[in-house]
Amino acid sequence: LAMVVTMPVGRALAVVCACSLWTLGTASPVSTFSAVPRLMPLRGGGDKLRRQLSHEDLKSEVVGEADTAGARFFAKDVHEGEHRSLWHDLPLFEVDPKDGKPTGALNFVCEIPKWTRKKFEIATKEPMNPIKQDEKKGQLRTFKKGDIYFNYGCFPRTWEDPDFVHPEVGVGGDNDPLDVCEIGLRQIPTCQVRPVKVLGVLCMIDEGEADWKVVVIDREDEWAKVLHDIDDVQRLLPGTLDVIREWFRTYKVPDGKPENKFALGEKFMPRSYALSVIHETHNAWARLVRTNVEEAQEQVKAAEKSPSAKPAAQNRKFTMKRNLSVPALNALKQVETSLVSDEAALASALAKAKID
Repeated sequence: LAMVVTMPVGRALAVVCACSLWTLGTASPVSTFSAVPRLMPLRGGGDKLRRQLSHEDLKSEVVGEADTAGARFFAKDVHEGEHRSLWHDLPLFEVDPKDGKPTGALNFVCEIPKWTRKKFEIATKEPMNPIKQDEKKGQLRTFKKGDIYFNYGCFPRTWEDPDFVHPEVGVGGDNDPLDVCEIGLRQIPTCQVRPVKVLGVLCMIDEGEADWKVVVIDREDEWAKVLHDIDDVQRLLPGTLDVIREWFRTYKVPDGKPENKFALGEKFMPRSYALSVIHETHNAWARLVRTNVEEAQEQVKAAEKSPSAKPAAQNRKFTMKRNLSVPALNALKQVETSLVSDEAALASALAKAKID
């Protein structure tokens, strides 16, 4: 946790937002992990409710015809009946709804179930960020290599910043949420969120960009009781990590592309290293959001000076940053109010994720 203690105050302030709710804050800063959950107006709801968005609050809703370019998997809030962004609305760290404290698990968004090959991904360029099947030259993409052997998805509230060059990797990020490989026994459906335990991480270099792959296991999987770090996976489930690495090395070869390369000597790094990567991408997401807060505020000021432009500016719900759809104006003001100057909150979540 030295990285939390020694990091600049501004960076700590930014990253803590990802440990908090996507909600309108109170007048005074309060830690998300306080013993008593705050009363808060949830986005899209008029009443104040004592709850925090969790995997249990969401169900998948498919809009559009299956197996078409227009099909979208939305995360629907079962209480509010509204769609939520799996990238921005869902917290990275799972918290206990009873006391608001971190459980030690992280929320994993499954895009591609194991034993399938349709290339689903979060639509980072679309409002509410539904999951869609990727396209190339007008054709829906599938893995020509065949079915994937693990549940594949991402962590919410993370972003691999192209401008951040990791000192041990030497290249910037791929402009997407942080990728996750879940190695449990069950098949997790597309758009389902599961609490997971972090085990390690692999760094793939994809067309000159860092593309981290975090290895996790579903908290309720039987193997989660004995898998605590990446060495446990190698010892108890021999061959599992090799399968993951070789999948990513060769999955583009059937498309006529060369094999992918890996940084860090092609090694799977341990749990502590993986948490540092999660921390950095978490922080990057916070910077992305804060930048849009500032831009949105400038747009409001400009609109106030021009009555004809004011209604259009106020009604904008999303802005584009790096060609990404990021909530704007009122939604971002809610995020800004949750940037709590409380390093202990982030330290608590990271510490809890390090222990079993």
